[in-house]
Amino acid sequence: MTVPTAESLGGGGPHWAAPARPVGEIVFACVILSLGVVGFVAGADIRTPPSASDIGPRAFPFVVSGLLVLIGVGLIFQLLRGHVGVAEEGEDVDPSIKTDWLTVLKLVGFVIVHIVLIVPLGWPVAAAVLFFGAAWSLGAKPWWRNALTGIVLALILQFVFAGLLGVSLPAGFLLEGVAIFNG
Repeated sequence: MTVPTAESLGGGGPHWAAPARPVGEIVFACVILSLGVVGFVAGADIRTPPSASDIGPRAFPFVVSGLLVLIGVGLIFQLLRGHVGVAEEGEDVDPSIKTDWLTVLKLVGFVIVHIVLIVPLGWPVAAAVLFFGAAWSLGAKPWWRNALTGIVLALILQFVFAGLLGVSLPAGFLLEGVAIFNG
């Protein structure tokens, strides 16, 4: 078996060799497989009422979980046989650039702050902080436009999900009395 190089894949430039085992792709396939297994375990806990027909509430989670398991096993099998994905040749992709871990840590931090703020301050405030933080972390400027956009998006989503669809999102103490924002 030969290892593909940039030139054999149609690209010019420096000679690079793909790793013998694509660890990242195998990890991704294992995550897909694990999601399928977790779906089966969680789906088994769904109670079926006696009045349910042949297809009960477990059917959809089991179908999705089965597809995830099949895809995960198929991906792992293909990767172990040496069938790896071809690197993207888009003009905006530069494989020599390192991962910006500071940006990743900022984004993870804002997701954690979002999770912590949902209960005490409500979903709209937590979502506005998350939207602002994501935009700021990714370099959007000016900061005040990011904050304004985050607030507007959070209020629109709160209205759509809680006010129109009736999904229970905690409105928080700021919007608790406003009927259109409560699910």
